[in-house]
Formats: sequence, structure tokens, C-alpha cells
Amino acid sequence: MKSFGKPPQGERLERLRDLPMWDGERLRNIHPVLPGLRDPQAPRPTLREFLCGDENRTPPEPLPAEDPRGAWLRKPASGLRATWLGHSTVLLEIDGWRVLTDPVWGQRASPFTLLGPKRFQPVPVGLRDLPAIDAVVISHDHYDHLDYPTIRALAKSKVPFVTSLGVGAHLESWGIAPSRITELVWWQSHRVPGTGLTITAAPSQHFSGRGLKDRNQTLWSSMVMAGDRHRVFFSGDTGLTTEYETIRDRLGPFDLVMLEVGAFHPSWGDIHLGPANALAAHRLLGGGVLMPVHWGTFALATHAWDEPVEDLLALADPDDTALLLPRLGEPVEPVERREVEPWWRRGQPVDNVSAIKPDASEVAISDQLSGQLPWPLD
Repeated sequence: MKSFGKPPQGERLERLRDLPMWDGERLRNIHPVLPGLRDPQAPRPTLREFLCGDENRTPPEPLPAEDPRGAWLRKPASGLRATWLGHSTVLLEIDGWRVLTDPVWGQRASPFTLLGPKRFQPVPVGLRDLPAIDAVVISHDHYDHLDYPTIRALAKSKVPFVTSLGVGAHLESWGIAPSRITELVWWQSHRVPGTGLTITAAPSQHFSGRGLKDRNQTLWSSMVMAGDRHRVFFSGDTGLTTEYETIRDRLGPFDLVMLEVGAFHPSWGDIHLGPANALAAHRLLGGGVLMPVHWGTFALATHAWDEPVEDLLALADPDDTALLLPRLGEPVEPVERREVEPWWRRGQPVDNVSAIKPDASEVAISDQLSGQLPWPLD
């Protein structure tokens, strides 16, 4: 059960209790929820619906992907390049430095080996095949963003971690030395030693927790990564908030904006963006090239697997929004302003398509658990 992690204690817990978001027992969102984001009449999905939805929740075949290793040997001409590796995992190359966001190489976004959302899309490249990383950034502690087997593998390296306050307790329990961990509160910045890279935590509207008893005991954040010439905004997980205007004024402008678009549902519209609200957030942030993340890897809501990106493409005004929709594993430079190609509409044959279908054990367990989920799992 090590994948559950450890709760914050000692000085770490005291820092959390000093935050204005602390209500005496846990953290809470204090920014007012914008009208219309959440439908209080919409029933939340049951665990069975969540685990064993219809066939549209996963692609019939794994999606096209590229091997980025050859391109990584060449420096980006513009100084800024992004390689989407699935879900919210992105390798950013910023003015000569490399940042890895919310790295997840595990097979399930879950603490269990036989239950929970299973990866339907393999990572385009192995964790060992990554180039040298200057910093790992982790937005919050949910399983699809903070992955136990991935962290255990990274523990063998010397890469520093920059994350939200409280998440360091999990990292330490999994073998990351305290000297490698920097925990930030909102608006706090950290200059990664030996680099020209500055990472700043900023507000988001979400929640945290890895079990039934640790809800909102660690902070959740969006993150801004800045080099000497370029700035990148990474939303982590969040609902729409006017705090994006403040982020724009204090930390922008941004050359690349990475916003979550998947895992949305009317009953939790205040803590996930979805495509329409991602476009609204993009406008509040002042624009910049928009690259959607948090889709194409796990089925974390009841919508079709491609609904986030298809809706985003349909809703975005091409004259107003510069979309960047790279293939998995494709290193791209935002300055190129490529024309959007719906590459995800073409699959590739695989030997084991059943790998993306629910296990018999999942179906059996879900048959016994028909109640509504107490909250979204991510």
C-alpha cells in the first residue's frame, strides 16, 4: 500500500496550516465558483459506469505515436520545444533546460494493480530513454499526475522535484531525498540551482488526496516554467477561475499554454475545465499557443475518449486561437504555428487490442459497487 504515500507532518504540516485556504482541518478552494460551471442536479457517475463504460471511452486501437529520441539530440531552433508523452506528461525544452511535467509511466491511475483507470495508450518512449532532465514538476498528488512506479524509478536519478506544498511527504516516503524536493505555495518561485530556469506555483481550482481519509491535505497548483526568453503555463488540474487574469498580469505573457481538456462532467464542472472552459481560460491568460493536455491516455470520466479534442477543435476560432495538437511523442516548437491535423482519427493495428478493455476482475468488483462516486478520482 506504499502507493498511497504519506500525509504531511511536522514543519510541512505547519506551513499548510498557515495558508489562508486552511479551514482548520483541510485546504479548500476559497475563490468563488463562477456561475454555471457545475450542475448540482447532474448525478455523478457510479463506480461501475466509471470503470466499465461503453466502448467509446477508449479508442479501438492505440493512437499513432512517434519516437522523439532522434529529435531530442538536436536543440530546438527557437529555444522552446514541447513533446507530449500522454495525459499531462510533457517534456519541455526551455532555453537550454529540460522540464518534465506530471510524469506518469504507470499502467493504472490507481493505487491498485487490478482496479482503477487503466492506460489505453502506451507512452511513446521509455522512462530510461529520456534525455537528462533538469527538473520534474508535479502539480498535485492525484494518481494520474503523481505516479508511484514512476517516482520510484526517478528516485534512482539525481533530478530535483518542484511541487505543491505537502506533496513532498509522498515523494520522501518513496525514496526521494529531501534535498531534491522543493515545495511551493501559490506565487512562490524557485530558481533551479545550476540553471536559468525559474518555476512558480500559481492558483488553481481543484482538490487533492490519494485515499478516503486524506482529502485536501496537500496543495494543488498550476505551474509556470520560465527560462531567459520563454514562459510556459501548465494548468495542472483546475476549474475555470478569474484568477487566470491575475496569473497573466503577474507571470505572463506566455509562449505556450498547456491546459487540461479531459475528464470533464457537469457535476464537477467547477474543478475541471473541459474544452469550452479551457478556451475561456486561455483568453483570460492572454493567449499564447494553446496545447491541450489531460486527454488521450486514461478514461477518467464518462465522455468519449476523443470528445475533449474534437470539441476543442470545433469550438476554437482559428483566427483567434493558435492550437498546437502534436502527435504523441512528436517534438514541436510552438513558434512554428502548424496547421492542425486531426491525427488521432487514424489508429494503428496492434497485437493485443484487449489490453485496453476492462479486466474480468474489474467487472466483477464494479458489479458490487454501484453507488455514486463521492468525488472525481482525478
